[in-house]
Amino acid sequence: MSKNQSYADKYAEAAMEQMKRYGIPASVTLAQGMLESSNGESELSRLGNNHFGIKATASWLKNGGEYLVYTDDKPNEKFCKYSSVADSYEHHSKFLANNQRYAKCFQLSPNDYKGWTKGIAKAGYASGMGYAAHLQDIIERNGLQKYDQQVMSEMKAQGKSFGVEDNPRQAASEERVQDKRPNGKYSFPLLRETYLFITSPFGMRQDPMDKSKQQMHKGIDIRCKHDAVLATENDGKVVAVNQNVNTAGGKSITVEYNREDGSKVQTTYMHLSEVNVKVGDTVSAGQKIGVTGNTGTRTTGEHLHFGIKTIAADGTSRDVDPSCYLAEIAQKGNIKQQALYNGNDLLAKYKTDVPSNTESMSPDAWMKKLLSSEDSGVGLPVDSDPILEMAMTAFSSLMILAVKIDNKEAEEQKAAISQSVSERSVDLTSLLSGMKTCSLSIGDNGRAILTADNDNVKVSRELTSAELSRLSATLNDQGLNEETKRLRVAGMVNSIVISQQASQNFEQGMQEQQGRNESMHR
Repeated sequence: MSKNQSYADKYAEAAMEQMKRYGIPASVTLAQGMLESSNGESELSRLGNNHFGIKATASWLKNGGEYLVYTDDKPNEKFCKYSSVADSYEHHSKFLANNQRYAKCFQLSPNDYKGWTKGIAKAGYASGMGYAAHLQDIIERNGLQKYDQQVMSEMKAQGKSFGVEDNPRQAASEERVQDKRPNGKYSFPLLRETYLFITSPFGMRQDPMDKSKQQMHKGIDIRCKHDAVLATENDGKVVAVNQNVNTAGGKSITVEYNREDGSKVQTTYMHLSEVNVKVGDTVSAGQKIGVTGNTGTRTTGEHLHFGIKTIAADGTSRDVDPSCYLAEIAQKGNIKQQALYNGNDLLAKYKTDVPSNTESMSPDAWMKKLLSSEDSGVGLPVDSDPILEMAMTAFSSLMILAVKIDNKEAEEQKAAISQSVSERSVDLTSLLSGMKTCSLSIGDNGRAILTADNDNVKVSRELTSAELSRLSATLNDQGLNEETKRLRVAGMVNSIVISQQASQNFEQGMQEQQGRNESMHR
């Protein structure tokens, strides 16, 4: 089987769904996907599920859309990153439908693939010559027209019209983002390679909205960034959906699962940006039901609040630790992922097959695990841009140096590391005597930002590549001890602050001189 045919077999359902929703020939969508993604083997498609080479616009970035940095027509351009290939197909359709350049294409019949390929090429989708002819050749050599005819027949038989309202996206036809498990009956609520990063466990905690108060946290908070949220078992029934962002939990979904003894388990997902199901829907393990976000009146940043409620046969209910539930389905479904809070697996105490004397992870090991790129959406950005890589290196090195200099116990160190990664900011005040406050943060663009206050001047600016290079060289010099590194870091930061202070003093002096000159000429 050729690569084109393998690609068509894999994504024909997604292309036909898009044809029903937008009237774009499935054959054209597939041919463009094959060509633009090199049959799903291009870097953009492998790393970001981007099968159509769509670049990240300002509005995409403003709305929290993820992106990859890639050199195309220009160096280091930003391209959209998707949680699934199906999402890439949907965005491709919206890109064509919402762009006036392609308006004439939508006046054509959905099965007029020749007209569509010519229209797309004429509107400037690709810069190369012969784009329409190339697409037509792919369609005809692989018989992709059959998918157009299949959709036309189905629509006619069902009496349906082409359009988004009449043909909503079917979660079941999207890529099944399931964990790697043998029976497919169970899934964790987010897709991860090795672990869920828990930022707040079940139980009493300091109220994040009012530090002076304590509250009962009836769930666990999981670090994420615009990730698909998944149903955890088969035959789940959606019993509640909230679309009101002005409630405590924001957009939310509750799914209920029946047990043989007559009891029920309800799983609740809060602070979502998108809900893909409605009350009464039946869902399966691994099925995408929504997307994480930062909605609601009681949230300080994007995360998934995942809660579990058990309802006994007599109707009595209680909130339980989600770690207990995740441990249960992990054992039933042979799911190997962990739920790590400060480097410790919250599921271990609930599992029967885990030794009670399991060795705790060291702070260094926890930091390396947190920053590993394999845990999608958890680590800090690492792209081909060398400045981003230097910022990442400086951030992680400063983080471990700060907690060690502060003489914290191992568990306190891991808690500090967890907080730094979660907030994308490391507190450097302990490294700098005489500095009121100082921190290094990683911005949304992946760049390092130094913020400092020595009571005389406040500094907040992006570090240059030269500054990052000097900082990284110091932090990674194996011949220096921790105290020497601290002194050199302090010297660099103080130089930046003093330079900023001198600049401000100069500007202030110039303004005062200008004021005196103006007074003399009155």
